Amino acid sequence: MKKHTWLKVMASTVTVVLAALVMAGCGNSNSSSSSSKGSSTTDNKKVEITFWHGMNGPYQKAINSIIADFNKSQSKYVVKGTAQGNYTALQQKIMAAAKSRNLPTISQTTYTTVPDYSKSNLIEPLDNYMLQGSDKLSSSDLKDIYPAFLKSSKYEGKYYSIPFSKSTRILYYNQAILDKYGIAKPKTWDDIVAAGNKLKADGIYGMGFDRSWDMEFEGLARQAGNPLIAPGTLKVNLDTADTLEAANLIQNMVKNKIAKTAGADNYFTQGFIQGKAAFYAGSSAGVTQMVAQAPKTLKWGTMPLPSYKGKKATEIAGNDIVMFKSASADQKKGAWQFMKFLLSSKETAKWAMATGYVPLRKSAMDDTDFKQYLKDKPYNQAAVDSLDDGFQSTAFLGFSEYRNDLLEAVDQMITKNADPKATLTKLQATTENIIKTNKQ
Repeated sequence: MKKHTWLKVMASTVTVVLAALVMAGCGNSNSSSSSSKGSSTTDNKKVEITFWHGMNGPYQKAINSIIADFNKSQSKYVVKGTAQGNYTALQQKIMAAAKSRNLPTISQTTYTTVPDYSKSNLIEPLDNYMLQGSDKLSSSDLKDIYPAFLKSSKYEGKYYSIPFSKSTRILYYNQAILDKYGIAKPKTWDDIVAAGNKLKADGIYGMGFDRSWDMEFEGLARQAGNPLIAPGTLKVNLDTADTLEAANLIQNMVKNKIAKTAGADNYFTQGFIQGKAAFYAGSSAGVTQMVAQAPKTLKWGTMPLPSYKGKKATEIAGNDIVMFKSASADQKKGAWQFMKFLLSSKETAKWAMATGYVPLRKSAMDDTDFKQYLKDKPYNQAAVDSLDDGFQSTAFLGFSEYRNDLLEAVDQMITKNADPKATLTKLQATTENIIKTNKQ
C-alpha cells in the first residue's frame, strides 16, 4: 500500500459525498440531527457532547483520561468520546453521518477538510465562542498558542477549528555513525549532502526519507520563499525555479546514493534502526515507535531539520477539532467549553506527555511536569524546538484532489525517475485548474 493511501480514500469520500450534500442541501444549518436532538441531555440533566475521534491504543487512553478530567471539572456538560477506528474510518463515518443528518457534536478531522465542510454548511464558525463572550480566549491566550496552529485553524477570515493532535518533521541521527566518521550534526542541507558523499563508499546513506518525500520537498520550497500554494492568494508555485531546485536536490541525493527512500513499509524507521543511514527525516510522532523498536545499543537522538538557503522551516502535520452546525445551542456551548479545556496549558501538556504529540501552547514549556518529561525523554525536545519555525500547508477547496496529485507526482519522481521540471509543470497546470474550478 502506498504511503498516504488513507488520504486518497478520504479525498474520494470527501469529494463525492460533499458534492452530494451541496446539491441536496443536507448541510443546511436549520436541520438538526436526530442524534443531537435526542441526546442533548442525559438522565442527570447534563448536556451531552458527542465527540468522534480516530485515536486508538495509548492515544485513545490519553484522550479518555482528558475527557474524564473535563467531565469532573464541571456539572453542566458531559463529553462522550467515541473512537472510530482510524482516520480513514472516521472520515467515512462523518460523511455518512452528514448524509443521514446524524452528526456528532464535534469531531477530530484534518484542517484541510475545513473548506469542503464550510462549503457544505456542515461546521460552525468558532468566532462567537472563541473571540466573544465570557468564555472567549483572551489576547494572552491567543498569543500563547503557536502561530502556525492558529493560522491553519482560520479559513476565509473565520476560525473553524482548534488544533489538537500535532506533530512536526524532525531529524533523527545515528550518533555511532557520526562518531565513527567524524561527522558533525548538520546545520544545513549541504552538510547532509557532504555527509552522504563521505559515507556512500561504505554503503551507508547520508539521509533516509519516508517512501514519499513530499513533506521535506514542501519544507525546502517554503524555506526558499516559495510556498507550494501561497496563503491568501492561492498562487501556485509548483514550477518556479526555487521549487524545481528543491525537488532536484532531493532527487539527486537519491540518484547519487546519498539518500534512500523507504520501501513497502512506507517509513524509513527500520532502515534507520538497522544503521543504513546517518540521518532520517521523519515525523516527531514516530519517536514512540523508534523508542519501542530500536535496540538499547543504538545511540540515536533527534534535532530540528537543518536550514536551507539560510532559513529554517518544518511542516506540521496532524488533526484539528471542528464543531457541527447540527448540534443544539446548549451542545455548542458545552462543546466550546471542552475545546477550550483541550487548549489549556495544563491539558495540552498532559496530552503531549501521554502521546508524544507537541503541546499547543508556549506556556506548556514552563509546566514543571513537562520540563521533567523532556529531561527524561530528550528525544522529544526537537519537536518542540521546531515549533517556532513550523508551518502548515495552505487549505483550499479542492485540496484533497491536489494533495493526491502531489503525492502521485512525488511517487513518479521516486519510482520512475520522472523529470522534476516536466512533472511539476504538469502538476502546476492541474493544480491551477483545480483551484479555478472550485472558485466557480
